[in-house]
Amino acid sequence: MEIRWLEDFLALARTRHFSRAAEEQNVTQPTFSRRIKLLEEEMGTTLINRQTLPLSLTPAGEAFLAMCHDVTRRVDLTRQRLAQMAEEQAGQLRLGAPQSLLAQFLPQWLSGWQSPPPLQPYLRATAWLVGDYFQGLASGEIDLALCYWPTSGNPLELANEDTDYCVIGRERFMPVCLPDASGQPRFALEGGKGRALPLIAYHPRGMIDAAIRSHLDRLGDAPTLTVLNESVQSGNIRELVVLGYGLGWLPERSLGEALASGALVAAGPPRWTVSFDIRLYRHLSTRRAAVDAAWQELCAHALETEAQP
Repeated sequence: MEIRWLEDFLALARTRHFSRAAEEQNVTQPTFSRRIKLLEEEMGTTLINRQTLPLSLTPAGEAFLAMCHDVTRRVDLTRQRLAQMAEEQAGQLRLGAPQSLLAQFLPQWLSGWQSPPPLQPYLRATAWLVGDYFQGLASGEIDLALCYWPTSGNPLELANEDTDYCVIGRERFMPVCLPDASGQPRFALEGGKGRALPLIAYHPRGMIDAAIRSHLDRLGDAPTLTVLNESVQSGNIRELVVLGYGLGWLPERSLGEALASGALVAAGPPRWTVSFDIRLYRHLSTRRAAVDAAWQELCAHALETEAQP
């Protein structure tokens, strides 16, 4: 059944006149009459008593009219709700971020706001590499991107001249592994030059892997690291590290309980730890007022937080 047939029937029930109802529906009377006839055929019964003047409804027509009123009321409520949802979504900002930042950093960071910004995590982005975030910003798939960024230069060449960023936090990636029977690291980095150690690594085209390798190159005395597995998400790396397959670099923010209990230990002293900024990016071509307003607020909040002792 076409929705316009219900609208036609309501117009006819209201005017009780084919010509006036056709005029309301902006069609000719023959076309209108044919549509009412098709409606009756669809319903399998006569809805209009054409022998009276003005027209009247048959008992089936009265019952159908009540149903039409109910349907139109529900349609109106649905339209209102969809309009409300569209308005709410227009204010929402789609945020792309790695899983570890969504799970460990973002809730803590948002808890520091009296009125948190309307950030809606874009979960598809949890499996992206850093270049994908810039593409997502450029295409409008996301409004903002939250990324790890090494504090010591940029080991990857990324076309980000069309973006702006602010630093909203810091993170350190610490090499960890299971302890041995004496509580020492099972896969110790210190003094390991010339030895091969199993590594649960990040994706080789990702920012984190490039930053870790750049850091190890600067140290100059790293052991040979044999990659057993590669992953975009630190959670996957942690699972294999906990199972004892090798060592891996994990966000220090996520390691508190495991280090305190001795379930995991640092695979080396602090010089093996890699420092990252946590950057929030936007694309300069974005013209959404909600993005502009939120960006100003987010960066101002970041500056205030940075200035606190």
